[in-house]
Amino acid sequence: MKGTTMNNFWDFLWLIFWSYILISVIMILIQIFTDLFRDRTLNGWMKALWVIFLVFLPFLGALVYLITRGRQMGKRYAERAMQTRAETDEYIRATAGSNSSPTEEITQAKSLLESGAITQAEFDTVKARALA
Repeated sequence: MKGTTMNNFWDFLWLIFWSYILISVIMILIQIFTDLFRDRTLNGWMKALWVIFLVFLPFLGALVYLITRGRQMGKRYAERAMQTRAETDEYIRATAGSNSSPTEEITQAKSLLESGAITQAEFDTVKARALA
C-alpha cells in the first residue's frame, strides 16, 4: 500500500513537470508565431515556410527560429512597445484637452476676464489649474 502512494506522488510530480514543459512550449510557439506574422520584412513565402517548419518540427523549428531571428525578435518587440507607448501618449495628450502652455492658458483667461466673459473667481480657478 505504501508503494502505491509513493508511485502516485511521483506520477503527480511527473505530470506537473510535463505540464510545465507543454505550457512553456505553447507559450514559446505563440510568441514565435506572433513575431513571425508581425514581421514586415519577411514575404509571404518565407512566413509559410517557417509555419510549415514550426508545425511539423516544433522543437527544432523553435530553436532554429530563436537562433536565427532571436535578436531581431527582441528589437521588433522593443520597437512595438515604443510605438504603442507613443500612440498612447499622443492619445492622452489629444483627449486631455488643450496642448497649450500654462502661460498661454493664463493669457487667454486674462483676456476673457477683461472682456467680462468670466468672473474673477473663474479666472483664479483657471490660473491655479494652469500653474498646478
